[in-house]
Amino acid sequence: MDRLTNTIRPYAWGSTTAIPALLGAEPTGEPQAEMWMGAHPGAPSRLDRGAGGTTLSAVIAADPEGELGSAAVAKFGPALPFLLKILAAGAPLSLQVHPDLAQARAGFEDEERRGVPIDAGHRNYKDANHKPELICALTPFDGLCGFRPPREAADLLEGLGVDSLKPYVDLLRAHPEEAALREVLTAVLTADREEMARTVTETAAAAERLGGPYAPYAGLVHDYPGDPGVIAAMLLNHVRLQPGEAMFLGAGIPHAYLDGLGVELMANSDNVLRCGLTPKHVDVPELLKVVVFEPSAPGVLRPEGGAEEVYETPIDEFRLSRFVLAPGGAPHTLPDAAPQILLCTAGAPTAGELTLAPGQSVFVPAGEKVELSGSGTIFRATLVL
Repeated sequence: MDRLTNTIRPYAWGSTTAIPALLGAEPTGEPQAEMWMGAHPGAPSRLDRGAGGTTLSAVIAADPEGELGSAAVAKFGPALPFLLKILAAGAPLSLQVHPDLAQARAGFEDEERRGVPIDAGHRNYKDANHKPELICALTPFDGLCGFRPPREAADLLEGLGVDSLKPYVDLLRAHPEEAALREVLTAVLTADREEMARTVTETAAAAERLGGPYAPYAGLVHDYPGDPGVIAAMLLNHVRLQPGEAMFLGAGIPHAYLDGLGVELMANSDNVLRCGLTPKHVDVPELLKVVVFEPSAPGVLRPEGGAEEVYETPIDEFRLSRFVLAPGGAPHTLPDAAPQILLCTAGAPTAGELTLAPGQSVFVPAGEKVELSGSGTIFRATLVL
Protein backbone atom coordinates (compact mmCIF):
# COMPACT_ATOMS: atom_id res chain seq x y z
CA MET A 1 0.00 0.00 0.00
CA ASP A 2 1.35 3.39 -1.03
CA ARG A 3 0.55 6.84 0.26
CA LEU A 4 -0.12 9.05 -2.77
CA THR A 5 1.01 12.56 -3.58
CA ASN A 6 -1.54 14.11 -5.92
CA THR A 7 -1.65 17.03 -8.36
CA ILE A 8 -4.18 19.84 -7.91
CA ARG A 9 -5.37 21.28 -11.22
CA PRO A 10 -5.84 25.10 -11.19
CA TYR A 11 -8.71 25.39 -13.70
CA ALA A 12 -10.31 28.83 -13.74
CA TRP A 13 -13.70 27.57 -12.52
CA GLY A 14 -12.22 26.06 -9.37
CA SER A 15 -12.98 27.23 -5.84
CA THR A 16 -10.17 29.13 -4.13
CA THR A 17 -11.12 27.78 -0.68
CA ALA A 18 -12.87 24.38 -0.78
CA ILE A 19 -9.89 22.06 -1.36
CA PRO A 20 -7.61 24.01 1.02
CA ALA A 21 -10.33 23.77 3.68
CA LEU A 22 -10.57 19.99 3.20
CA LEU A 23 -6.78 19.64 3.39
CA GLY A 24 -6.43 22.01 6.35
CA ALA A 25 -4.18 24.27 4.27
CA GLU A 26 -4.06 27.99 3.69
CA PRO A 27 -5.66 29.14 0.42
CA THR A 28 -3.19 30.42 -2.14
CA GLY A 29 -5.66 32.83 -3.69
CA GLU A 30 -5.59 30.82 -6.92
CA PRO A 31 -8.40 28.49 -8.03
CA GLN A 32 -7.96 24.85 -7.01
CA ALA A 33 -10.42 22.88 -9.12
CA GLU A 34 -9.53 19.18 -9.07
CA MET A 35 -7.18 16.87 -7.22
CA TRP A 36 -6.41 13.79 -9.35
CA MET A 37 -5.77 10.36 -7.85
CA GLY A 38 -4.76 7.66 -10.27
CA ALA A 39 -2.53 6.95 -13.25
CA HIS A 40 -3.89 9.28 -15.93
CA PRO A 41 -0.92 10.52 -18.01
CA GLY A 42 -2.10 14.13 -17.62
CA ALA A 43 -1.34 14.17 -13.87
CA PRO A 44 -0.45 10.75 -12.42
CA SER A 45 -0.21 10.37 -8.66
CA ARG A 46 3.28 9.97 -7.22
CA LEU A 47 4.54 7.50 -4.64
CA ASP A 48 7.82 6.35 -3.12
CA ARG A 49 8.68 2.71 -2.46
CA GLY A 50 12.11 3.49 -1.11
CA ALA A 51 13.99 3.99 -4.35
CA GLY A 52 12.99 7.61 -4.91
CA GLY A 53 9.76 9.09 -6.09
CA THR A 54 7.99 7.79 -9.18
CA THR A 55 4.54 7.89 -10.72
CA LEU A 56 1.75 5.40 -10.20
CA SER A 57 1.52 5.05 -13.98
CA ALA A 58 5.20 4.02 -14.15
CA VAL A 59 4.76 1.51 -11.32
CA ILE A 60 1.79 -0.09 -13.07
CA ALA A 61 3.51 -0.10 -16.47
CA ALA A 62 6.50 -1.95 -14.96
CA ASP A 63 4.33 -4.79 -13.56
CA PRO A 64 0.67 -4.58 -14.65
CA GLU A 65 -0.37 -7.99 -13.36
CA GLY A 66 1.46 -7.52 -10.07
CA GLU A 67 -0.22 -4.17 -9.39
CA LEU A 68 -3.65 -4.65 -10.98
CA GLY A 69 -4.06 -8.43 -10.83
CA SER A 70 -4.33 -10.82 -13.77
CA ALA A 71 -8.14 -10.65 -13.87
CA ALA A 72 -8.15 -6.85 -14.17
CA VAL A 73 -5.49 -6.89 -16.89
CA ALA A 74 -7.43 -9.53 -18.83
CA LYS A 75 -10.63 -7.45 -18.64
CA PHE A 76 -9.38 -3.87 -18.96
CA GLY A 77 -5.81 -4.08 -20.23
CA PRO A 78 -2.52 -3.13 -18.50
CA ALA A 79 -3.68 0.24 -17.11
CA LEU A 80 -5.74 1.43 -14.16
CA PRO A 81 -9.20 1.87 -15.72
CA PHE A 82 -10.48 4.60 -13.39
CA LEU A 83 -9.55 8.08 -12.20
CA LEU A 84 -10.60 9.41 -8.79
CA LYS A 85 -10.87 13.15 -8.13
CA ILE A 86 -11.85 15.70 -5.56
CA LEU A 87 -13.74 18.35 -7.52
CA ALA A 88 -14.33 21.88 -6.19
CA ALA A 89 -16.54 24.06 -8.39
CA GLY A 90 -16.50 27.75 -7.51
CA ALA A 91 -18.05 28.71 -10.87
CA PRO A 92 -19.97 26.68 -13.47
CA LEU A 93 -18.04 24.14 -15.51
CA SER A 94 -18.65 23.91 -19.23
CA LEU A 95 -21.90 22.38 -20.43
CA GLN A 96 -20.69 19.10 -21.90
CA VAL A 97 -21.25 15.51 -22.99
CA HIS A 98 -19.01 12.46 -23.20
CA PRO A 99 -18.86 9.92 -26.05
CA ASP A 100 -19.60 6.22 -25.73
CA LEU A 101 -16.78 3.74 -26.29
CA ALA A 102 -17.38 3.25 -30.03
CA GLN A 103 -17.62 7.01 -30.64
CA ALA A 104 -14.43 7.64 -28.64
CA ARG A 105 -12.47 5.03 -30.56
CA ALA A 106 -13.69 6.25 -33.94
CA GLY A 107 -13.13 9.92 -33.08
CA PHE A 108 -9.66 9.32 -31.67
CA GLU A 109 -8.58 7.26 -34.67
CA ASP A 110 -9.93 9.90 -37.07
CA GLU A 111 -8.06 12.77 -35.38
CA GLU A 112 -4.89 10.69 -35.17
CA ARG A 113 -5.15 9.87 -38.87
CA ARG A 114 -5.65 13.55 -39.72
CA GLY A 115 -2.63 14.53 -37.61
CA VAL A 116 -4.50 16.77 -35.16
CA PRO A 117 -2.02 17.45 -32.30
CA ILE A 118 -3.14 15.86 -29.03
CA ASP A 119 -2.84 19.22 -27.24
CA ALA A 120 -4.58 21.26 -29.97
CA GLY A 121 -7.38 23.50 -28.74
CA HIS A 122 -9.75 22.13 -31.40
CA ARG A 123 -9.00 18.47 -30.63
CA ASN A 124 -12.13 16.62 -29.44
CA TYR A 125 -10.78 13.18 -28.52
CA LYS A 126 -7.75 13.01 -26.25
CA ASP A 127 -7.87 9.21 -26.02
CA ALA A 128 -9.85 6.22 -27.29
CA ASN A 129 -11.88 5.63 -24.11
CA HIS A 130 -15.35 6.57 -22.95
CA LYS A 131 -15.86 8.72 -19.86
CA PRO A 132 -18.83 7.72 -17.75
CA GLU A 133 -18.59 9.44 -14.37
CA LEU A 134 -20.08 9.60 -10.90
CA ILE A 135 -20.12 12.68 -8.65
CA CYS A 136 -20.78 12.29 -4.92
CA ALA A 137 -21.42 15.46 -2.91
CA LEU A 138 -19.31 16.36 0.11
CA THR A 139 -21.16 19.69 0.48
CA PRO A 140 -24.48 20.78 -1.05
CA PHE A 141 -23.72 20.44 -4.75
CA ASP A 142 -25.59 22.07 -7.65
CA GLY A 143 -25.55 20.74 -11.18
CA LEU A 144 -27.46 20.38 -14.43
CA CYS A 145 -28.15 16.91 -15.83
CA GLY A 146 -30.22 15.58 -18.72
CA PHE A 147 -32.88 17.22 -20.85
CA ARG A 148 -36.17 18.39 -19.40
CA PRO A 149 -39.28 17.21 -21.27
CA PRO A 150 -39.60 19.66 -24.20
CA ARG A 151 -42.96 21.06 -23.10
CA GLU A 152 -41.58 21.73 -19.63
CA ALA A 153 -38.57 23.50 -21.17
CA ALA A 154 -40.95 25.50 -23.38
CA ASP A 155 -42.95 26.62 -20.34
CA LEU A 156 -39.74 27.66 -18.56
CA LEU A 157 -38.49 29.72 -21.52
CA GLU A 158 -41.89 31.26 -22.21
CA GLY A 159 -42.20 32.36 -18.58
CA LEU A 160 -39.20 34.66 -19.01
CA GLY A 161 -41.14 36.94 -21.35
CA VAL A 162 -38.20 37.38 -23.75
CA ASP A 163 -39.44 37.83 -27.32
CA SER A 164 -36.36 36.38 -28.99
CA LEU A 165 -36.91 33.06 -27.16
CA LYS A 166 -40.33 32.57 -28.79
CA PRO A 167 -39.00 30.62 -31.84
CA TYR A 168 -37.40 28.09 -29.46
CA VAL A 169 -40.63 27.84 -27.46
CA ASP A 170 -42.58 27.13 -30.64
CA LEU A 171 -40.11 24.47 -31.78
CA LEU A 172 -40.24 22.72 -28.40
CA ARG A 173 -44.02 22.49 -28.64
CA ALA A 174 -44.36 21.60 -32.32
CA HIS A 175 -42.26 18.46 -32.77
CA PRO A 176 -41.76 14.98 -31.32
CA GLU A 177 -39.47 15.17 -28.29
CA GLU A 178 -36.22 14.01 -29.90
CA ALA A 179 -36.64 16.27 -32.93
CA ALA A 180 -37.63 19.23 -30.75
CA LEU A 181 -34.58 18.97 -28.52
CA ARG A 182 -32.23 18.45 -31.47
CA GLU A 183 -33.62 21.41 -33.42
CA VAL A 184 -33.56 23.80 -30.49
CA LEU A 185 -30.05 22.92 -29.31
CA THR A 186 -28.78 23.20 -32.89
CA ALA A 187 -30.51 26.54 -33.37
CA VAL A 188 -29.13 27.94 -30.11
CA LEU A 189 -25.54 26.88 -30.82
CA THR A 190 -25.52 28.09 -34.44
CA ALA A 191 -27.35 31.41 -33.93
CA ASP A 192 -25.75 34.72 -34.86
CA ARG A 193 -23.39 35.52 -31.99
CA GLU A 194 -24.40 39.17 -31.62
CA GLU A 195 -28.11 38.37 -31.63
CA MET A 196 -27.55 35.51 -29.18
CA ALA A 197 -25.57 37.78 -26.87
CA ARG A 198 -28.54 40.16 -26.69
CA THR A 199 -30.91 37.25 -26.02
CA VAL A 200 -28.65 35.94 -23.26
CA THR A 201 -28.48 39.37 -21.60
CA GLU A 202 -32.26 39.74 -21.64
CA THR A 203 -32.75 36.16 -20.44
CA ALA A 204 -30.35 36.59 -17.53
CA ALA A 205 -32.01 39.83 -16.45
CA ALA A 206 -35.44 38.19 -16.50
CA ALA A 207 -34.18 35.10 -14.65
CA GLU A 208 -32.61 37.24 -11.95
CA ARG A 209 -35.82 39.27 -11.57
CA LEU A 210 -38.10 36.21 -11.41
CA GLY A 211 -35.95 33.94 -9.22
CA GLY A 212 -37.52 30.64 -8.14
CA PRO A 213 -36.95 27.97 -10.81
CA TYR A 214 -34.85 30.49 -12.77
CA ALA A 215 -32.37 31.11 -9.94
CA PRO A 216 -29.86 28.37 -10.93
CA TYR A 217 -29.57 29.90 -14.41
CA ALA A 218 -29.51 33.59 -13.47
CA GLY A 219 -25.86 33.64 -12.42
CA LEU A 220 -24.50 31.88 -15.50
CA VAL A 221 -24.29 35.08 -17.51
CA HIS A 222 -21.95 36.66 -14.95
CA ASP A 223 -19.35 33.99 -15.68
CA TYR A 224 -20.16 33.54 -19.39
CA PRO A 225 -21.65 36.77 -20.81
CA GLY A 226 -23.27 36.29 -24.19
CA ASP A 227 -22.61 32.54 -24.19
CA PRO A 228 -25.33 30.48 -25.96
CA GLY A 229 -24.76 27.84 -23.30
CA VAL A 230 -26.85 29.99 -20.95
CA ILE A 231 -29.92 29.25 -23.10
CA ALA A 232 -28.91 25.62 -23.68
CA ALA A 233 -28.60 25.15 -19.92
CA MET A 234 -32.28 25.97 -19.48
CA LEU A 235 -33.17 22.88 -21.49
CA LEU A 236 -31.64 20.78 -18.70
CA ASN A 237 -32.82 19.65 -15.27
CA HIS A 238 -31.40 21.40 -12.24
CA VAL A 239 -30.39 19.06 -9.42
CA ARG A 240 -29.08 19.77 -5.93
CA LEU A 241 -27.24 16.94 -4.20
CA GLN A 242 -27.01 16.84 -0.44
CA PRO A 243 -23.80 15.49 1.19
CA GLY A 244 -23.59 11.76 0.58
CA GLU A 245 -25.86 11.83 -2.46
CA ALA A 246 -24.48 11.11 -5.93
CA MET A 247 -25.32 11.38 -9.62
CA PHE A 248 -24.22 9.09 -12.46
CA LEU A 249 -23.57 10.54 -15.93
CA GLY A 250 -23.53 8.15 -18.87
CA ALA A 251 -22.55 8.74 -22.49
CA GLY A 252 -24.41 11.43 -24.41
CA ILE A 253 -26.11 13.02 -21.39
CA PRO A 254 -25.57 16.81 -21.35
CA HIS A 255 -24.54 18.10 -17.95
CA ALA A 256 -22.67 20.79 -16.05
CA TYR A 257 -21.53 21.23 -12.46
CA LEU A 258 -22.37 24.63 -11.01
CA ASP A 259 -21.12 24.82 -7.42
CA GLY A 260 -19.92 22.59 -4.60
CA LEU A 261 -17.32 20.09 -3.41
CA GLY A 262 -17.52 16.42 -4.34
CA VAL A 263 -15.73 13.13 -4.91
CA GLU A 264 -15.74 12.24 -8.61
CA LEU A 265 -14.95 8.83 -10.07
CA MET A 266 -14.76 8.16 -13.79
CA ALA A 267 -13.32 5.95 -16.46
CA ASN A 268 -9.71 6.90 -17.18
CA SER A 269 -10.41 9.35 -20.01
CA ASP A 270 -10.34 13.06 -20.81
CA ASN A 271 -12.83 13.08 -23.70
CA VAL A 272 -15.18 16.08 -23.50
CA LEU A 273 -17.43 17.62 -26.14
CA ARG A 274 -18.61 21.06 -25.04
CA CYS A 275 -22.00 22.68 -25.65
CA GLY A 276 -21.31 26.06 -24.06
CA LEU A 277 -20.42 27.94 -20.87
CA THR A 278 -16.82 27.90 -21.99
CA PRO A 279 -14.25 29.93 -23.92
CA LYS A 280 -12.96 26.63 -25.36
CA HIS A 281 -13.69 25.01 -28.70
CA VAL A 282 -17.29 23.94 -29.41
CA ASP A 283 -17.54 21.52 -32.34
CA VAL A 284 -21.28 21.64 -33.04
CA PRO A 285 -21.46 18.92 -35.77
CA GLU A 286 -19.45 16.45 -33.66
CA LEU A 287 -21.41 17.35 -30.54
CA LEU A 288 -24.72 16.64 -32.27
CA LYS A 289 -23.47 13.12 -33.13
CA VAL A 290 -22.86 12.36 -29.46
CA VAL A 291 -25.76 13.99 -27.59
CA VAL A 292 -28.65 11.69 -26.67
CA PHE A 293 -31.73 13.77 -27.50
CA GLU A 294 -34.28 12.40 -25.08
CA PRO A 295 -35.61 13.65 -21.75
CA SER A 296 -34.07 12.00 -18.70
CA ALA A 297 -34.67 12.72 -15.05
CA PRO A 298 -31.44 13.12 -13.04
CA GLY A 299 -31.42 10.02 -10.88
CA VAL A 300 -30.06 10.83 -7.42
CA LEU A 301 -28.11 7.89 -6.00
CA ARG A 302 -27.89 7.14 -2.30
CA PRO A 303 -25.43 4.58 -0.96
CA GLU A 304 -26.76 1.09 -0.32
CA GLY A 305 -25.48 -1.59 2.02
CA GLY A 306 -24.15 -1.99 5.52
CA ALA A 307 -20.63 -1.07 6.63
CA GLU A 308 -19.57 -0.58 3.02
CA GLU A 309 -22.12 1.72 1.37
CA VAL A 310 -22.05 1.26 -2.40
CA TYR A 311 -23.08 3.70 -5.14
CA GLU A 312 -24.47 1.33 -7.76
CA THR A 313 -23.76 2.16 -11.43
CA PRO A 314 -23.88 0.13 -14.68
CA ILE A 315 -20.13 0.52 -15.23
CA ASP A 316 -17.42 -2.10 -14.61
CA GLU A 317 -14.41 0.25 -14.97
CA PHE A 318 -15.16 1.79 -11.59
CA ARG A 319 -17.07 1.22 -8.37
CA LEU A 320 -17.41 3.79 -5.58
CA SER A 321 -18.26 2.98 -2.00
CA ARG A 322 -18.05 4.72 1.35
CA PHE A 323 -17.16 3.70 4.90
CA VAL A 324 -18.33 5.91 7.76
CA LEU A 325 -16.28 4.60 10.68
CA ALA A 326 -17.52 5.24 14.20
CA PRO A 327 -15.23 5.46 17.24
CA GLY A 328 -14.79 2.06 18.82
CA GLY A 329 -16.38 0.25 15.88
CA ALA A 330 -15.19 -3.08 14.54
CA PRO A 331 -12.49 -2.97 11.86
CA HIS A 332 -13.36 -3.84 8.24
CA THR A 333 -11.21 -6.02 5.99
CA LEU A 334 -11.45 -5.05 2.32
CA PRO A 335 -11.66 -7.48 -0.60
CA ASP A 336 -8.31 -7.78 -2.34
CA ALA A 337 -9.06 -9.15 -5.82
CA ALA A 338 -8.79 -5.77 -7.53
CA PRO A 339 -6.65 -2.62 -7.20
CA GLN A 340 -8.15 0.21 -5.19
CA ILE A 341 -7.61 3.79 -4.10
CA LEU A 342 -8.76 4.83 -0.63
CA LEU A 343 -9.52 8.49 0.05
CA CYS A 344 -10.16 10.04 3.46
CA THR A 345 -12.64 12.93 3.56
CA ALA A 346 -13.19 13.29 7.32
CA GLY A 347 -11.65 12.27 10.66
CA ALA A 348 -8.43 10.30 11.08
CA PRO A 349 -9.15 6.70 10.05
CA THR A 350 -6.47 4.06 9.63
CA ALA A 351 -5.86 1.96 6.51
CA GLY A 352 -3.49 -0.83 7.42
CA GLU A 353 -0.66 0.90 9.27
CA LEU A 354 -1.29 4.33 7.74
CA THR A 355 -3.39 7.00 9.43
CA LEU A 356 -5.09 9.28 6.93
CA ALA A 357 -6.12 12.93 7.22
CA PRO A 358 -8.83 14.53 5.10
CA GLY A 359 -7.71 14.73 1.47
CA GLN A 360 -5.06 12.02 1.84
CA SER A 361 -5.21 8.84 -0.23
CA VAL A 362 -3.46 5.50 -0.74
CA PHE A 363 -3.12 3.03 -3.60
CA VAL A 364 -3.64 -0.62 -2.71
CA PRO A 365 -2.39 -3.16 -5.29
CA ALA A 366 -4.47 -6.22 -6.07
CA GLY A 367 -3.82 -9.06 -3.65
CA GLU A 368 -2.93 -6.85 -0.67
CA LYS A 369 -5.19 -7.16 2.35
CA VAL A 370 -6.16 -3.92 4.07
CA GLU A 371 -8.07 -3.36 7.29
CA LEU A 372 -9.91 -0.11 7.96
CA SER A 373 -10.31 1.09 11.53
CA GLY A 374 -10.52 4.22 13.65
CA SER A 375 -12.95 7.07 13.14
CA GLY A 376 -13.75 9.00 9.98
CA THR A 377 -14.97 8.66 6.39
CA ILE A 378 -13.17 6.75 3.64
CA PHE A 379 -14.22 6.51 0.01
CA ARG A 380 -13.12 3.35 -1.80
CA ALA A 381 -12.57 3.42 -5.56
CA THR A 382 -12.08 0.10 -7.27
CA LEU A 383 -13.40 -1.84 -10.29
CA VAL A 384 -15.81 -4.68 -11.01
CA LEU A 385 -14.35 -8.03 -12.10
